[in-house]
Amino acid sequence: MSNNYIKKMQSSSPLFSGSMDYVEELYEEYLHNPQSVPPQWQTYFNSLGQGSDTSHADMQARFFALSQHNVGAVVSSGEVSEKQLGVIELINAFRRIGHRLAKIDPLNLLPIPKMDELTLGFYGLSEADFSTEFNVDFAGLGCASLKTIYETLQQIYCGSIGAEFMYISDTKQRQWFTKRFEETKGKFQFKKEEKTRFLKKLAAADGLEKYLGTKYTGQKRFSIEGADALIAMMDSLTLHGSKNGVKEILVGMAHRGRLNMLVNFLGKAPADLFSEFEGKKIDTDRSGDVKYHKGFSSDIKTPYGMMHLAMAYNPSHLEIIDPVVEGSVRAKQWRRGDKERQQVLPVLLHGDAAFSSQGVVQETFNMSQVSGYTTGGTIHIVTNNQVGFTTSAEDGRSTLYCTDIAKMVEAPVLHVNGDDVEACIYAIQLMYDFRKQFKKDVVIDLVCYRRHGHQEVDEPSATQPLMYQVIKQHLTPYKLYAERLIAENVLSPAETEAAAQEYRAALDSGTPVVDIDDLLHREDHYDFGVNWKDYNVTDWRAPVKTSVDLSVLKALGERLNTFPKEFKLQAQVEKGMEARRKMMAGEMPLDWGCAETLAYATLLTEGFPIRLSGEDVQRGTFSHRHAVLRDQTTGSSYMPLAHLAEKQAEMWIINSILSEVGVMGFDVGYSAAAPDQLVLWEAQFGDFSNGAQVVIDQFLSSGEQKWGQKSGIVLLLPHGYEGQGPEHSSARLERYLQLCAQNNIQVCMPTTPAQIFHLLRRQMVRKMRKPLFIMTPKSGLRSPMAISNLEDLSKGQFLPVIPEVDPIKADKVERVVLCSGKVYYDLLTKRRDTKLENIAIIRVEQLYPFPTEELKILLASYKKASSVIWCQEEPLNQGTWYSMQHNMGEALAKGQTLTCTSRPALAAPAGGYLSNHIEEQKRVVDLALGLNKEEKI
Repeated sequence: MSNNYIKKMQSSSPLFSGSMDYVEELYEEYLHNPQSVPPQWQTYFNSLGQGSDTSHADMQARFFALSQHNVGAVVSSGEVSEKQLGVIELINAFRRIGHRLAKIDPLNLLPIPKMDELTLGFYGLSEADFSTEFNVDFAGLGCASLKTIYETLQQIYCGSIGAEFMYISDTKQRQWFTKRFEETKGKFQFKKEEKTRFLKKLAAADGLEKYLGTKYTGQKRFSIEGADALIAMMDSLTLHGSKNGVKEILVGMAHRGRLNMLVNFLGKAPADLFSEFEGKKIDTDRSGDVKYHKGFSSDIKTPYGMMHLAMAYNPSHLEIIDPVVEGSVRAKQWRRGDKERQQVLPVLLHGDAAFSSQGVVQETFNMSQVSGYTTGGTIHIVTNNQVGFTTSAEDGRSTLYCTDIAKMVEAPVLHVNGDDVEACIYAIQLMYDFRKQFKKDVVIDLVCYRRHGHQEVDEPSATQPLMYQVIKQHLTPYKLYAERLIAENVLSPAETEAAAQEYRAALDSGTPVVDIDDLLHREDHYDFGVNWKDYNVTDWRAPVKTSVDLSVLKALGERLNTFPKEFKLQAQVEKGMEARRKMMAGEMPLDWGCAETLAYATLLTEGFPIRLSGEDVQRGTFSHRHAVLRDQTTGSSYMPLAHLAEKQAEMWIINSILSEVGVMGFDVGYSAAAPDQLVLWEAQFGDFSNGAQVVIDQFLSSGEQKWGQKSGIVLLLPHGYEGQGPEHSSARLERYLQLCAQNNIQVCMPTTPAQIFHLLRRQMVRKMRKPLFIMTPKSGLRSPMAISNLEDLSKGQFLPVIPEVDPIKADKVERVVLCSGKVYYDLLTKRRDTKLENIAIIRVEQLYPFPTEELKILLASYKKASSVIWCQEEPLNQGTWYSMQHNMGEALAKGQTLTCTSRPALAAPAGGYLSNHIEEQKRVVDLALGLNKEEKI
């Protein structure tokens, strides 16, 4: 067969890649109706094996094999050479499932399956055909013997790397990956100086663990031993990334190998680590955390410029760091103007058991290609111990590989033998290049082992006796690679030993073992261009002006109610916009949505960017916001907040995926890298935030005390008892109040539009950054009682305590009722209806930090009031009472007593029947106002 004929076929045959889209469509038509395609195509498709014993899926798989082969078979009059077709299918079988026979287990304990599809006989071939030459588009072979083709397939797909990528639906991505992976023919080419560097990194990983194990015997360190190649991989990624324009790498990881990464990758001084092992207190005013939870950052030197490296703080909740890292990376990319998302790179290091088991991994993958959350692709590395704590893989997951969850976003996966450091380096470089090209997540499954137990004090042979018999006899990755370089005459035995000795000497000096430029502890400086020292206000009472000139408010109100003339709004939205026009003209009082939007508008024009995300936030769960308008004819959208002025800050209002922990984690990470932005997350109903409780507990309430990590995120949590049932009533206020201590967070329950306006503005204008939990209303969004006017915005401020609003004479008050939230309006209405003049009602709008002094002044003014009632609509064991009654008690005047009225203690937050709700609500209010004479408080 002449080369000219082959070239002619390459340019004209419908089986070649240039025409594959057309052929695939034709084949789909054939599968539904064979008579719908031309006769010659019927003949060809029939040759693929359609028959009574051939399934549709088998037919599609066989054609898929042809479609992936760019230089397909020689087609003449619709006929295909059966052996040529067999070779093509053999090649594509290796591409699809060759990973099943790859030598990826350094312990050689994984069973080798019988894979008939990877044998010659399965395709009508045999060794008798070895000398026959076939034309293939594979590994650059062109025309080659079957023997060469078969051996090359085994070298590429059944060596130290098992590749999974054929499930990727995008043809360009598959072809790119195929070409790059096959061009090496399974032989990775590195220069002597590169191999020497790899060995030194393995020596460093091994040397630190031996040093710590000897000096601090019996202490937990979650050793990297067995996954030593990770240090060399991260070093290579830094160099390769820097060469390609990466300026920052942010790493999220759990415990295993963390200390090694801190010293040998980020450049933490060994002396500092040794001090932590010795239990010396370094932090002066914080509670701190254990050493294998801590983060770090540094600026290191590379041949291509400075690279900023950072590792995020992470609690023992393993994968919870994933979305937090992604959010921080997104903020850093914005700050650098990195629109292509190439300058800041997220790297997530996982354990095999956690990666396949924890739901936040799926949520993070699901966000990876969503416009409001993407970071341009993440490099995932799974340090695959082949055991989770003491649980073997067969008891820890239902999938073949621990990485199968990544297939949901069609991320390519490379399973790599952790003992083959050169294969590991090749894998990380290839995956970085794929990520750069296609801006997608990639996964490396670093198949390794854990030399010790889950902790160094654990005895692993109790549960994995056979595995640990092998591990005890197994050479370390450093020793294996040293022997290999000696055998290849790359280095001498003395040179390999020198690598270990040099590292030991560096450790003894206690100075950083990485070439760092400027070591920065991230307690007060988290990202490019922002210094957290600028937000050092700690007194929540620090005076701040949140009011805005009336003329400015009216001008912004006009812009907020302006949209393209051709825009056709939905009828209810149009009605709402018309109402807002009247509000801004002073013809109607302001409602919550109007005041909230005005708060955003004023901040934007003052230079504060805003990010609001959550489920349905553009419209608002209760249709109160309508910050993003949609044309009813074209479906196009328009956001007035983005068109306020020529020079204004950016505004992102993002309808999120249906997730709590993933999205909140993302936004918390974002806020940690963006103190100059107002970052808000809104729950559909406040109770739904319980799906993100780990984020709240580990990062928001205690992150500053443990790690010095601050956040100014705002959580908007709809709350209020309106007879809507257990999951639609309570934001679980009691949970947040229970977490309050050391001025760590802010918890507020504003009841008027003016209050939310000033509260949101205070969060940014004041140079203090603490997480803010706002219990937002539902019925109060449109309540005729929950109103304000423009003057309240132009003159007022946020009031942590709102005094009595009616002309009740203080000297006649015998009882004071304290409350928060919607129940206030129930109390006010009932008191007015019954014309009670001896009861004052005070609203506590900020529950933490508790405004003790402000409340004390108000209570002291009611000298005849001996009874102070805390009234809450939540059950007694929930809400505010149990957590805050001691603070209320401190505010009492002499002779005053404090009691509580509420629903009785309940297991669920609320009942499910409206009639019961109405009856219980009436009882709570009547009891607080002293109208129920038969029941005592």
